[in-house]
Amino acid sequence: MGIFGRKSDDTDTTSADTAVNPDLAALTGDYSIDPSHTTLGFTARHAMVTNVKGKFLDFTGTLHLDGSDPAKSTASLDVKMESIDTGSPDRDGHLKSADFFKTDEFPTMTFRSTSAEALGGDDYRITGDLEILGTTKPITIDLEFNGAAKDPFGNERVGFEGKAEILRSEFGLTWNAALETGGVLVSEKIKLNFDISAIKSA
Repeated sequence: MGIFGRKSDDTDTTSADTAVNPDLAALTGDYSIDPSHTTLGFTARHAMVTNVKGKFLDFTGTLHLDGSDPAKSTASLDVKMESIDTGSPDRDGHLKSADFFKTDEFPTMTFRSTSAEALGGDDYRITGDLEILGTTKPITIDLEFNGAAKDPFGNERVGFEGKAEILRSEFGLTWNAALETGGVLVSEKIKLNFDISAIKSA
């Protein structure tokens, strides 16, 4: 089931992908991202041979979903860079230092959406401005709608999975080290991944 449209086995798939299901208009509203059930993660290539994964533990975010017109949907996110966690205190300390995120000077990473669109089925795309180290660049996030439900505490929830890629040098993240065998220690391309649970405001 898509948040703004639903496929049907007995209808033409081309028209079904773009149709708006009136039942889903009930999802229209404002939502707060639930940090305890949300993961904001990233993956970087390390030493050319393996991936290092990390996430941020402290963040706030809001969504506005429009079940009738997805283009009117918006998203906002504020992330505390001190909360970075890669499973290694030494590596986390290096990432917080002047070599990377300079968290004393730039404590927050932000995202503000500028447009949204339905791609068909459960797939959506949101574009917005990502700010890191005081530098703002556009980023496009591909999202899959995971569903909507009321939890045992009466909260109305929606869930999304998302992914995007950035080039870290575009945000001033240029530190690296050369390897004796060729190549560099940290990849230029960083993969972002999101697993989002959001609660509808009363």
